[in-house]
Formats: sequence, C-alpha cells, structure tokens
Amino acid sequence: MSSDVELWIQSRPREIEPGVSVGRVLPAAERRQVGPYVFLDHMGPQRFAAGHGADVRPHPHIGLATVTYLFEGEITHRDSAGSLQNIRPGAVNWMSAGAGIAHSERTPPELRATGGTMHGLQLWVGLPQKEETSAAWFRHYPAESLPQLDEPGARLRVLAGEAFGVKSPVQTSWPSFQVDATLDAGAPLKLPEGFTERALYVVSGALALGSSERIEKGTMAVFRAGTQPALRAESAARVMMLGGEPLDGPRFIFWNFVNSSKERIVEAARRWKAGGFTKVKGDETEYVPLTLEPRFPSH
Repeated sequence: MSSDVELWIQSRPREIEPGVSVGRVLPAAERRQVGPYVFLDHMGPQRFAAGHGADVRPHPHIGLATVTYLFEGEITHRDSAGSLQNIRPGAVNWMSAGAGIAHSERTPPELRATGGTMHGLQLWVGLPQKEETSAAWFRHYPAESLPQLDEPGARLRVLAGEAFGVKSPVQTSWPSFQVDATLDAGAPLKLPEGFTERALYVVSGALALGSSERIEKGTMAVFRAGTQPALRAESAARVMMLGGEPLDGPRFIFWNFVNSSKERIVEAARRWKAGGFTKVKGDETEYVPLTLEPRFPSH
C-alpha cells in the first residue's frame, strides 16, 4: 500500500428503503469518520421505471448536518421545520438537525410519472458540541452559487469549506472541505492542503496513485496527514474529496442519530418511538419505524 494512504475503504451494498439501494462507505469498521464527516452513502446510479421512484420516508436526526448532492435526477426534500425544496444536480442542500428534526426525500411526481435515474451522495457532518442542542435549520444553495475552478483536464467545484484558495458560500460549523472533481483521462489531481484529515471517494472511473496503484470506483482512500499523493485519472472520472479537522471529542452513532452524548441519543430514540418529533410538513402519514434499542460500538 502507498505510504501516502492510511486506509482503503470499500463501499458495501445497503437497502435503506424498499427499492432504494446505496453503497455505504462511512462509517466503516476500520474508520468511523474523516474530519467531521461521519457518514457517506453513494446513491445509485439507479434507474426507475415509469411510475416508480425513490421514497425515503420521514425519519429523524439529531446532532448532525445532512448534505444531499446529486449528479443525476431530482429529489423533493421536506422537513418538520416546514422546508420544501427540490434538489437538482449540482446544488447543495444542507440541513442542520441540532436538537432534532425529521425529513423525507422522495422522487417528485412529474419525474416519477416518466421514470428516470437517481445518482448522488448523502453525507452527514457531525456538529460541534455547542450546536448539538441548537435549533434545526435548512439551507439550499443553487448550483450556480458554488465556485468552480477550471484546471487542465479538471473541473473542481468547492461545495463546502475552503479549498484551492476559494471558499464556498455554504454555511458550515467546523473547519472542513468538500470538493466535487470531474476529470478527463490523464488529468492530474491534487488534494486540498492545510487539513489534518483528508480522503477521496471515486464515484466513477478510476485514479492512478503513484506508479503502481489504482483507486477504483466505489473506493475511498484516506490519506496520511501532510502528504500530497501523485494522483492521475486513468479514465474520465468523478471524485468527491472531503475532510477537515477532527471533531471536539468522540461521537456516538445509532441509527439516524449522532451525538457526543449517549443519553441524548437514547432520549431521541424514545421520542421518535413515542411520536414526539414534529411531523414533516406535507408528508405526515408515513414514517420509518424504529424497533431497535440504542446500542453503541466501542470506540
């Protein structure tokens, strides 16, 4: 293994709702988080026939921010704070759960009628401890509001944080970065510098690492601090780079909850089971049930 790489993580198949399949990358047994990023699912690419679509029913979160980013397709976001927003390719939707929020994500009716493809990433960012009990909020950032750098053979879109000398308008709570890189065959790629923890995930194509290693589609490479690996696209490729500084203390993850306090997670689970979360506006009938009792892997 390259001396620049601390760890390789392969995506694992999961079905998060009937008919909705993802590749789970974070958390992994080998690594729970990279910077403040504690969760990454690769959604699709999945083709839906006419009359079908994605239905992620209302479910709760605490202690994290969700980041939904699409390459193809469209999703309607609704939440219990009253937000209603169609998510389209290239835009960033950032929902900070704070002390608690519920949301749903579904294929909009017009796209469901004709059928279509869904392809994107769902990420969770752990909140600093001072914001774990704050009020929830939601922000939508259209694709055209996010800065893009055009390099030889590469288009780099800075989705969150600061990287390569430019800063995203997305409101974040912790030193971090997230960059969507689209590469032509043969194009070199650099990692952002100045962050303790950095990783990249290959969405499509493959990268060469040095002279003898490859990073394949569906693989995350976590890099050692301070390194600048020699990366090059072997074919046309799309890569998500992410990372930042470690959070202010360990985080516990159970189901859809992330927090520095096990007690808050136990209480959130009890509250969801008891119907104590505000219902999602416009999606009040269905919900994802929780049947398990909270349990926590050892750190």
